[in-house]
Amino acid sequence: MEIEIYADVVCPWCYIGKRRLEQALASYDGEVTVRYRPFQLDPSPVTTPGPLLDALAAKFGGRERAESMAGQVTQVAAGVGLTLNFDRAVSANTFDAHRLVRFADEHGLAGELVEALYRAHFTDGVDVGSPEALVALATSVGLDETGAREYLASNAGRRELAADLSTAHQLGVTSVPTFVLAGKYGVTGAQEPETLLAALTEVAQRESAA
Repeated sequence: MEIEIYADVVCPWCYIGKRRLEQALASYDGEVTVRYRPFQLDPSPVTTPGPLLDALAAKFGGRERAESMAGQVTQVAAGVGLTLNFDRAVSANTFDAHRLVRFADEHGLAGELVEALYRAHFTDGVDVGSPEALVALATSVGLDETGAREYLASNAGRRELAADLSTAHQLGVTSVPTFVLAGKYGVTGAQEPETLLAALTEVAQRESAA
């Protein structure tokens, strides 16, 4: 079964959803292929990277509200073994990060890079909109440094990524994470592992009976 994950690497619920899916798959007997599909929560450019909490405060009505939201999601993330340091996180446009995931997918390392991007943004305070930071993350998962640098410096993958982002909206993806199972069954949100496991099992049964 193919599992497509529509997500953004600066979305904390997407990070949690990825980990919960991995927990569900640990109890699932079927064979799966995970594909990472791009989605941008905010496609607007980030000309001067700054503290993420400042950007959240501006978007959600003040610092107190932003810190409360961050605290809640941090607690949920800790429940699945993730460390979110919102006080270190930097706001970033993720277009090039998604483009680099395409490059990594060509080399069989998309999952490793996506994990590294989440950790870099939420735990380590890395600017995942920075080309230099992206090259460093690429090499950390085994991608060729020169190849990654040249790819990011070129226009490679830009048109394809724009098309992928458009496809997500055409499919009706409006919030992430969204999991698409077997190309036609959607599960939205960072569902609990038990819920995801039940969905996987049900879809597998439907597909085998079709």
